[in-house]
Amino acid sequence: MTIGLLECDHVRDEFKYIAGDYRDMYQALLQPLVSDWTFVFFDVINGQLPDSINDCDAYICTGSRFSVYDNELWVAQLKDFVRALYQHQKPFVGLCFGHQLLGESLGGKVEKSANGWCVGVHQFDIQVFEDWQMPQIQAVNLLMMCQDQIITLPPDGIVLATADHCPVAMLKVGQTMLGIQAHPDFEKPYEQALIENRVERIGKEKAQKALKSLSEPIDNKVVGQWIINFLLSL
Repeated sequence: MTIGLLECDHVRDEFKYIAGDYRDMYQALLQPLVSDWTFVFFDVINGQLPDSINDCDAYICTGSRFSVYDNELWVAQLKDFVRALYQHQKPFVGLCFGHQLLGESLGGKVEKSANGWCVGVHQFDIQVFEDWQMPQIQAVNLLMMCQDQIITLPPDGIVLATADHCPVAMLKVGQTMLGIQAHPDFEKPYEQALIENRVERIGKEKAQKALKSLSEPIDNKVVGQWIINFLLSL
């Protein structure tokens, strides 16, 4: 299977020593589980999109420092691309920004959360189990780093998981589109570096709580397997 990684941002140079760029993080998450898959990278934030939705078998969309409602040409073009994927039932998985992009592109609504930043380890409580969610676990711990959230579901969207202060933590739209409002691609050292860099924006109390939460286990491998199972099920 050929996976197109839609890169909506890049790791800042001073943090690349931790785990590389986002493409490295996604390969580290998924490649050990599917060594025969090929990853192709599209620098979307710098205007590079696939020439055709058929360039790859499926697409995964990364996080970003931008918001899906920002007036950026590349964001508008990416929304059009996601709509084309949906219309042609092409598999898509969006994480964080990619999750929000899925909702906004297909008729939902994304806004800054009234609760402010969601950072650190959060528990995702599964509301709907599907066959590809194996191993079947009632709740998973994942790293979050976001202000924006989906507040209105797109038509044909269903909530698969909720989290504290995040009602739409995981959703599916139609049969081929999956969104996860978290970062299973992040490891704790990178999350810690981001939190420490953003204390003023996040707020000192919330940042300290988030840093303390990093002592809790995370379920990146479980969710990585879910992503793979989802794509293989289509």
